[in-house]
Amino acid sequence: MSTEDPTIVDLERWLCSDLGQYVRAWEQARLDALVADVFGYHALQVGLPAMDLLRTNRMPFKAYTGTVAPEASMAPGWSAVVLSEPELLPFESQSVDLLVLPHVLESACNPHQVLREVERVLVPEGRVVISGFNPWSLWGIRNSIPYMKQWLPEPTQDLVSLPRLKDWLKLLSFDIDRGRFGCYVPAFSSKKWMDRFSFMEHAGDRWWPVCGGVYVVSAVKRVPGMRLMTPGWKSGRARVRARVAVAGAAAQSEIVSKVAPSRGQESAN
Repeated sequence: MSTEDPTIVDLERWLCSDLGQYVRAWEQARLDALVADVFGYHALQVGLPAMDLLRTNRMPFKAYTGTVAPEASMAPGWSAVVLSEPELLPFESQSVDLLVLPHVLESACNPHQVLREVERVLVPEGRVVISGFNPWSLWGIRNSIPYMKQWLPEPTQDLVSLPRLKDWLKLLSFDIDRGRFGCYVPAFSSKKWMDRFSFMEHAGDRWWPVCGGVYVVSAVKRVPGMRLMTPGWKSGRARVRARVAVAGAAAQSEIVSKVAPSRGQESAN
């Protein structure tokens, strides 16, 4: 795609632009760090077949699923490739230890259903890593100005802000434990100008951290613990039996105390 024309058709083409390569490098580095120490047996990447976002993870089974299959050069890196919609993941409940969703929510027809499927297939204490474009960034503002060409990949739904995503995850009993904003440079289409403003990457982390063009969030699925409680009527019966046993023992001891003296008197006589 020509860098002089910032019109975006889809995410795959956008990632080939200079700005897309910048985002791609930043996300790959962040996700490599987040998934490297996640342990388990089954890891799954949903969408974005041009990138291997599980390459640093050491799980024995790493699969890809999405509406588009990866190219032949990428296919050998996956243990399995499954074509499916993110709203209907064809996997058993509580069977996946790690899920990666790169820009899936903003391109899905029903992002709530995507998260419900994520919650279903993840094991307890399983982890999901989500990336997305920040609508409150310089890029998001530039993209929302009327009568201007689309700057970011055209989403099916509105861009999902981080506070909104936190609310959705909280309703599904996920705890966000790690996250990061990045890509603070202004909306330039030329790599030359992005390099000139690269100092803003460090300044943004310090002075305006919530204004990065992209965010990455890691969340853990929590399952409330259970405590086995015996029925109340069982404990009630046990208490009644205990009272009867105590009352019987008390009565028997009273009878013995009355009979013992009389026997003593007979022997004296």
